[in-house]
Amino acid sequence: MRAMPRTVGVVTVARSDYGHLTPVLQEIQAAPDLELGVYVAGSHLATRFGRTITAVETDGWPIAERIEMLLDSDTPGAIAASTGIGVAGFARAFARRRPDLLVVLGDRFEMLSAAVAALPFALPVAHLHGGELTEGAMDEQVRHAITKLSHLHFAAAEPYARRIVQMGEEPWRVHCTGAPGLDRLLRLARLSREALARRIGLPLRRPTLLLTFHPVTLEYADTQSHVEELAQALAKVDGDVIATYPGADTAGQTIIARLEALAASRPGTRLVRSLGEEAYVSLLAEADAMVGNSSSGIIEAPSFGLPVVNIGSRQRGRLRAANVIDVGYGRDEILDGMTRALAPGFRRGLAGLANPYGDGQAAPRIVRALREVELGPRLIQKRFADAPATDR
Repeated sequence: MRAMPRTVGVVTVARSDYGHLTPVLQEIQAAPDLELGVYVAGSHLATRFGRTITAVETDGWPIAERIEMLLDSDTPGAIAASTGIGVAGFARAFARRRPDLLVVLGDRFEMLSAAVAALPFALPVAHLHGGELTEGAMDEQVRHAITKLSHLHFAAAEPYARRIVQMGEEPWRVHCTGAPGLDRLLRLARLSREALARRIGLPLRRPTLLLTFHPVTLEYADTQSHVEELAQALAKVDGDVIATYPGADTAGQTIIARLEALAASRPGTRLVRSLGEEAYVSLLAEADAMVGNSSSGIIEAPSFGLPVVNIGSRQRGRLRAANVIDVGYGRDEILDGMTRALAPGFRRGLAGLANPYGDGQAAPRIVRALREVELGPRLIQKRFADAPATDR
C-alpha cells in the first residue's frame, strides 16, 4: 500500500521572504512524497504594500490559507495586536487542516504568529535563517523566539549553526545549508538594462542606486530623523534612484511619506511598492550601489559584487562580505559612504567576491531533511542541550 505524502506547509508573509522561499517551494513541489500548501499572510494581503499575494497566485503555488492579520496602523500597539490576530488566524487554519511540517523563515513578527499557533497542535516547525543577529531591530528577539519554538533549524552559515546549538538546541536538529535565496539568483532570467528601464519607468542613468530602508524598530522614535538624513544625502547625488517600500513595521508609514516626497521633488527617483522577483534580481545586477539597511544587501548583494552602503544598526551583528560599507545615520556619513561605494576602484576590488551565505544549493539540502526527518515524539519533544561545563 502506497504511503500518503507528507504534507508541508510553508508560511510567507511579505515580498521580502517570498523570494528566499521560492527555491524551497520548487523543491517541495518536485518531491513525489511531499504535498505542498502555502500559508499567505501579513503584508502580502495588504493593498498599501502592493497586495503581493498576486505574485504567489501568478506563480501557481497551492495556497492552503490566507491569513488576514495586519491592522491599518504601524504603531507599537497595532503591531502587537496584529501579532495576536495572526496567532488566532493561523490557529483556525491549523484546526481546519494540520500539515505534517510547517516551514517558517527569518524574524518577522508575522512568522512568530505562525510558530506560536503551531505549538498547541504539536506541529513540528522548521526554521530557516535562525542564529543570525540584527541588534538594532526587535527582529533579533523574534528570531531567537522562533528558534526556541522550532524543531528543525536550517542555518545560512556555520557561525549561525553554532549559535543555534549554543541556544540549547540539540545538534542533530541543526543543518548548515546556506541561504536558499541565493539559489534563485542562479535560476532567474534577468532583464536587459533597457528592458529593466522600461519596466521601472526610469532611464537608469549612471549612477543607478537601489534603495531599501526599513524602520529600526528598537529606535522607532527616531525614524523621522533617520529618513530625513537619508533623503538629504540622496538629494546631493546624481543619477537614478529606485526605492522600494519598507516592511510593515512600527513607523513604516513615516518612511513611505518621506520617500514619496523625495520621489516628487528629486528628478530620477521612483518609489515602488514591489519590484517583483525578475526586476529586483535584474536591478541587483545592474545597479551601481545599494543603499539602506536591508538584509538583501548583506545576503544577496555579494553574489553580484554590488557595493552596499549599510545605514545604522538594523543589520549589526550579521556576517559581512567586503562589499558592505557601514555608516551611521547622519547625511554626511551616508554621502561619504555612497561616494566610496561608487568609486570605480571599490567595485573593481570586489571581483571574484565569495558570498559567505552559501553556494546556491541550499533548497535541495533543506528539502532532503524535510523528507527524511522522522516524525514523532523525538522530533516534537525537545530537550535542552547543555553546553559543556567550563572552568570559571
